[in-house]
Amino acid sequence: MAEENMLDESMQGMLYTLEDEEGNEQEFEVLGEMEYEDANYCALIPYYENEEDLLKDDGEFVVLKREMVDGEEMLCTIEDDDEYDAVGNLFIQYLSDLYEDEEEEQDAQ
Repeated sequence: MAEENMLDESMQGMLYTLEDEEGNEQEFEVLGEMEYEDANYCALIPYYENEEDLLKDDGEFVVLKREMVDGEEMLCTIEDDDEYDAVGNLFIQYLSDLYEDEEEEQDAQ
């Protein structure tokens, strides 16, 4: 795989408050970032302070694109379906590999 597609885990755990189209705010936690075709993307999951709420979550994540808007870096919705699918699938693969590696390490202990 190309080096540019590597998952950057240094942003893991950072929290962002995002606003949806209706103006509702929700906190999200960064799973990771990656560069793909000269653009930067973030995978985020909803953040819950309450463990019970976390267990009710469906486990889906959101992929957003970092873009400059009026001189300010923002996380933006990916409008192109093909781009969203390509980046989303890369995140799925990296996260899958990450959890497989963790399971193998635990089995080896």
